[in-house]
Amino acid sequence: MAKILVVDDERDIRDIVSICLRGLGGFDVVQAVNGAEAVERAVAEQPDLILMDVRMPKMTGYEACAKLKSMDLTRGIPVIFLSAKAQDADIQQGLAAGASKYLPKPFAPGELVSEVRDTLKQMEGIRVQ
Repeated sequence: MAKILVVDDERDIRDIVSICLRGLGGFDVVQAVNGAEAVERAVAEQPDLILMDVRMPKMTGYEACAKLKSMDLTRGIPVIFLSAKAQDADIQQGLAAGASKYLPKPFAPGELVSEVRDTLKQMEGIRVQ
């Protein structure tokens, strides 16, 4: 079972995303409340994928993603941004920081789980080749 790290400063969003991932996807889920904690949890938990908001206290999602991509231990973990901030410039900034995908809020639960599965399958293909 894949482990997903869900990072959002809003508890309700973290809980909704976690419920979708557990219930519809059967994933193991861990949570973090800001970008700084996301970096700590990613190092400690070694999740298979990270779903992260952009606007958070202490460290933005962009900063956290860039930090994770600069570290040998977490460089290969795919990051998907899940954010209401979804203008073209925001998406480009997220991808430039190292994210695999950028999904806008609000999201459909089934679509979210599908995107997570697709990203995990893509990463599996990269590791196998």
